[in-house]
Amino acid sequence: MMSTPLETTLEGVGRAPHGADYELVAVSYLSVHNLSELLARLPADLPIVVVDNARNADGARELVESRPRGRYLDSGGGKGYTKAANLGLRSSTYEYVIFINPDSRPTVEVFDALVDQLRTAPKLGAIAALSVGADGRTEIGVGGWEPSVMRAAVHASGLHKRFPRHGLWAQPEPGESVELDWLSGGCMAVRRQTLLDLGGFDERYFVYNEDMTFGRSLRRAGYLQRLRTDLLVPHAAGSSCGGSTNMARLRGASMVNYVRRHNSLAAAMAIRVLLLVGTVLRIVQSAARRDAPRAAVFGLTVSSTSKS
Repeated sequence: MMSTPLETTLEGVGRAPHGADYELVAVSYLSVHNLSELLARLPADLPIVVVDNARNADGARELVESRPRGRYLDSGGGKGYTKAANLGLRSSTYEYVIFINPDSRPTVEVFDALVDQLRTAPKLGAIAALSVGADGRTEIGVGGWEPSVMRAAVHASGLHKRFPRHGLWAQPEPGESVELDWLSGGCMAVRRQTLLDLGGFDERYFVYNEDMTFGRSLRRAGYLQRLRTDLLVPHAAGSSCGGSTNMARLRGASMVNYVRRHNSLAAAMAIRVLLLVGTVLRIVQSAARRDAPRAAVFGLTVSSTSKS
């Protein structure tokens, strides 16, 4: 694959004063409050590039550029997560990059552990830390498996709670060993050149399922992936990116697009129907519990899945 001018060789790779050979990549959309909290916990000289999808509407530029090795990039607005993440990737000159969410709260020790493992394992294509909620419980969707009719049926019926390795999205316990087909990009480290060689994240996805597609590309290229369930990263899920209801709509549409591209017509239709049935069941359960906000979120997922 022909390199662009930004896809430089690793000769003369930048290093922070404390010796890091990696750079953080964060995509921001009206996330300055979360970015401020994230950066306050990290060394001031840690390299980070923030790609802003809101054209500095909240003052993110000033925050990022106040750091010695902070880089601010304006995506031009409204480009979505995937294009913005690729912009951060291609503009970096570091050997390793770590994708993080603005509302995650990792430590430099987590970053070092992830990159240390990449350095010693040439066939390891991606490695991620385990995202946990405020209550310390693992978030569902820290990674998962390739969608299939059987896995969609397990998820739709709720049986993934009894058989957690047979559904679509993983929710392992801290310290539990689990083999996954893809990893969430909430706190994920990769060799920069590996991701460039694979074409970057698939920009046909505005947001969501780009991580699933990246996992698929890694497997096809013979790379391994690992979720470090011993490295816990607190995450305030849904506090970035424009609200949970909007993200539910985008999540449903991205899943439909992914399933269509990588399955036969019959299998794709079966998976789609099963996911719709499962979502309707969750709406009914939420309504029975008088949880109107949760029912509304599932309702938007149904709408986007059925129309896509």
